[in-house]
Amino acid sequence: MSLKTPPYTFDDFQVGMKMKSQGLTITESHIVQFAELTGDYNPLHVDDVFARETIFEGRVAHGLLVQSLAVGLFAPLVAGTTIALLEVNSRFLRPVKIGDTIYVESEVIDKKPSEKYNGGIITFKHEVKNQRGETVATIDVKLLIARGPATKKNVLKT
Repeated sequence: MSLKTPPYTFDDFQVGMKMKSQGLTITESHIVQFAELTGDYNPLHVDDVFARETIFEGRVAHGLLVQSLAVGLFAPLVAGTTIALLEVNSRFLRPVKIGDTIYVESEVIDKKPSEKYNGGIITFKHEVKNQRGETVATIDVKLLIARGPATKKNVLKT
């Protein structure tokens, strides 16, 4: 199915629709900056000597970093039409290491209109995959998406 150029509106999405993001290679900088932002300095993420002695045999990206980057890879599709992020449920299945390239395969699994917001709730299932095509995480996301630009004038109905 071919769609217009992003960003997509509520009406552009249909249950069963699939999309694939571009890839992003995880760097040491991603991990260090995320640790600084969150205060999560678990040695699995920031101490190479420690991490090499674990079952991962090296440093791994924070699960929430992978989740955040995956949502960011999807974000251009709904930039300017998303009213709110309502819910995120994630499962982390495989480690993501420095040098791994991740991408997101997304599917619309539910769609519910909302007249109040001139759009509705779309539920997406994101499968985050690495360069080998292995699923490293699954993320179910509910977004409130407008039928047009997500401005006060276009969204709120009284």
